Amino acid sequence: MTQYAVTDPTTGELLRSFPTDTDEQVTAAVEAAQAAYLTWGRTSSVADRAALIRRVAELHTSRRDELAAIINREMGKSIDDSLGEVDFSAAIYGFYADNAEKFLADEPIELIEGEGEAVVRRRPLGVLLGIMPWNYPYYQVARFAGPNLTLGNTIVLKHAPQCPESAAALQQIFVDAGYPEGAYVNIYASNEQIEHVIGHPSIQGVSLTGSERAGAAVAEVAGRNLKKVVLELGGSDPFVVLGSDDLEATVEAAVEARMENTGQACNAGKRMIVHESLYDDFVALFTEKMLATQPGALSSVAAAERLEQQVSAAVSEGASLAGAGQRDGAHFPPGVLTDVGRDSGAYREELFGPVAMVLKVSDEAEAVEVANDTPYGLGSYVDTNDPEPAARVADQLDAGMVFVNGVGAEGAELPFGGVKRSGFGRELGRYGIDEFVNKKLIRTVRPRT
Repeated sequence: MTQYAVTDPTTGELLRSFPTDTDEQVTAAVEAAQAAYLTWGRTSSVADRAALIRRVAELHTSRRDELAAIINREMGKSIDDSLGEVDFSAAIYGFYADNAEKFLADEPIELIEGEGEAVVRRRPLGVLLGIMPWNYPYYQVARFAGPNLTLGNTIVLKHAPQCPESAAALQQIFVDAGYPEGAYVNIYASNEQIEHVIGHPSIQGVSLTGSERAGAAVAEVAGRNLKKVVLELGGSDPFVVLGSDDLEATVEAAVEARMENTGQACNAGKRMIVHESLYDDFVALFTEKMLATQPGALSSVAAAERLEQQVSAAVSEGASLAGAGQRDGAHFPPGVLTDVGRDSGAYREELFGPVAMVLKVSDEAEAVEVANDTPYGLGSYVDTNDPEPAARVADQLDAGMVFVNGVGAEGAELPFGGVKRSGFGRELGRYGIDEFVNKKLIRTVRPRT
């Protein structure tokens, strides 16, 4: 049985546990969400739903200290980073409140022939299941719940087992914002129960952010039940350095890209791909700055042990490691891997923590080839002082997102998602509200008299 519990990642101490829901409770949650869809989702106005989601944004802001403290306990995120996550989540909800009328307006279709008129009207689908990860407990929910509640879909939300307290806090926010019972329902469900939830006839779609393995399992069940899915999975994002007139700034950006959330971000820059003319200087400065960072604990001892195994395997296969010490429980020291061969397992794995790979390339073409030589395709970064190669490389990268000469540039208005084994579908921006929507055609040939 899945255990929902708050465990101090540094000490491993169990702080609080939450009972897993019974089968009856899980079924009741789905039925409540379906009832809310029929009585609220299909009948409420866009303006009313925008006002509710705006209230969710306001409650995130007024409770930001409390919310930040919760995820600091749950997964060890620093208070500053936790506050930043709460603020970004509030911005996402506010974005959909601000843009609801525009995004959901009727779209007239110009007829090629015939009388009358045609319009595409965006309508909700019904009940959606969200399966969320531990690394961004509020932000990930905002990306999913924000657009879909604004549209009129209702939400059944299964959070990560190590995030039960933040899950409960979010449930309370939606209640306090004034949503009707069942519009947003948190469940503490097991994986076995979730398989049955996906197959429930009231569930119209599933959104999962998590591992490649979890995404494949959910997509398989959803496919058997003809349910649409949106998947945001892993990434091994390249940080391509083609040239630099300020190596210090380039390295600072690379360290920032790698160390976001102690390296526990799907879209963190994990593979530094550096032109040979800059390689030696880049490695020296990058290693110095990486090893000088002081990352917090990873989300759990198990996460640190997994990273340790991957790094050890890479070294045994010929890679060189510059590290700042040894693992201590959930604390993993920052490190830099060089000489990672293409036949090494680490070359195509996702390293989820404060360890980066640096790879040497001889020209722009090789940089693109190495960057794309991965099963993943989530985000990517290009850093150069020359805009022409930057544009060429950005266009050729097999990724859902490319950031040129900047890190941390995500925004509520910018679509987020990947290709290849990083998943499919988009969240955030206008595209995020168009994933689980009935684009209903209404064609009127002529009025009846």
